[in-house]
Amino acid sequence: MDQTNRPTPDPERSEYDKMVAGDWYRYRAGPELAEMTIATQRTCRRITALFDEDRDAAQALFVDMLGTAGDVLDFRPPLYLDYGSRLHVGADTFINADFLTLGGGEITIGRNVLIGPSARLYTPIHALDIDERRAGYERVLPIHIGDDVRLGGNVVVCPGVTIGAGSVIGAGSVVTRDVPPGVIAVGNPARVVRTLEPGEQAEPGEAAPED
Repeated sequence: MDQTNRPTPDPERSEYDKMVAGDWYRYRAGPELAEMTIATQRTCRRITALFDEDRDAAQALFVDMLGTAGDVLDFRPPLYLDYGSRLHVGADTFINADFLTLGGGEITIGRNVLIGPSARLYTPIHALDIDERRAGYERVLPIHIGDDVRLGGNVVVCPGVTIGAGSVIGAGSVVTRDVPPGVIAVGNPARVVRTLEPGEQAEPGEAAPED
């Protein structure tokens, strides 16, 4: 991955190729990117429209849209994805309503993950320089969510973040940096408040997520 701090023009590659490599690219200069996001968003709307009438058909559309999908996925519409092929979801994961993934960074969600309503996973970062930002430069960083993670309602996960297996992210938290496995993290920015012990339950009044 190109880790240079300043965007550099590279007309030899498509904007899509730059995006998937994690290099600086210009979304508005790549018509193929707009076509991909429009197609994905159209599929998301079809899934929502179908869900009440033919849940099996809606499920098939959702699974087909993803990069990879484990068995027994469950979700509640509406969904808002930019690039379905860049999202990978493990088996037995549940995604609650109003789920949004933004940008073309690769997002990997493990097995047995519980995602609360209105979760947001953001992969793009934009140039800090005003002229470069006006020119539309951005790049994407991947997000990794480990097995058995629980995200509360209205959680935001920022670009480049990894959440370790078994961790719990409290409702309304903004996760700006990596979270280790087996902890509770809450707040904006999210901070680890304690380690989870095997088999324990949340205490009444503790900042645990809503799903």
